[in-house]
Amino acid sequence: MTTISVKDQIKRLVELQAMDIEVYRFKVQLREKPDEIEALDAEFEAKKAGLKQREEELKAIQLAQKNNEGELKVKEEAIAKADGQLLQLKTNKEYQIKLLEIESIKADKSLIEEKILLGFDQVEAARKAVDAERALVASCEKEFAVRKKKIEDDIAIAQDQMKVKQSQRGRLTPDVRPDLLARYERILENKEGLAIVPVVESSCGGCFMHLTDQRIDQIKRSDQIVTCDMCARIVYLPDDL
Repeated sequence: MTTISVKDQIKRLVELQAMDIEVYRFKVQLREKPDEIEALDAEFEAKKAGLKQREEELKAIQLAQKNNEGELKVKEEAIAKADGQLLQLKTNKEYQIKLLEIESIKADKSLIEEKILLGFDQVEAARKAVDAERALVASCEKEFAVRKKKIEDDIAIAQDQMKVKQSQRGRLTPDVRPDLLARYERILENKEGLAIVPVVESSCGGCFMHLTDQRIDQIKRSDQIVTCDMCARIVYLPDDL
């Protein structure tokens, strides 16, 4: 195989890096997009939980109302029974005691009737709250479906585009020395998809640390691969390529 100069190797790596920036961007999307879907699902579940809570509140109020109506019926029956017993009493004392008993039951009945009247308002308010929450959940469900579909489409597009870029990348790697390619890919993995960077105003284009004159001279000689002392990325002079 024909030996390729360090400068030519750098050129190949720069071309490869341009491709890998795109690949890395798609990888980040494919890593983060599922989290977006999960967050969206969690948000919608919270909306449904809110509706369920409203429904449970309505059921509790309706149950209390039903219990009060049951108690009212018991009191009405007790009053009717006591009224019937008045005719059977022999003495005035027994009659007065029974009247007091009836008045006590009627007082209890009055309190229950007040609870029932208040319960009507509570049931109506709770029912309106449930209806409003249901409308909100239905609206959110449509919105979430649209947003989720958009994220799923983005994932599908990113997968397809990444395959294309990886295929294009595969055509570049054979021109890079195996040892240099392995070194480049190690840096790529550890430095968030950025392994080779230009020198910008005597500083590393990756971490922006100032490069010494000695380092700049080493890069200019183009006889070896030079890395930044701070971030370990490969550095090069754009004007020399």
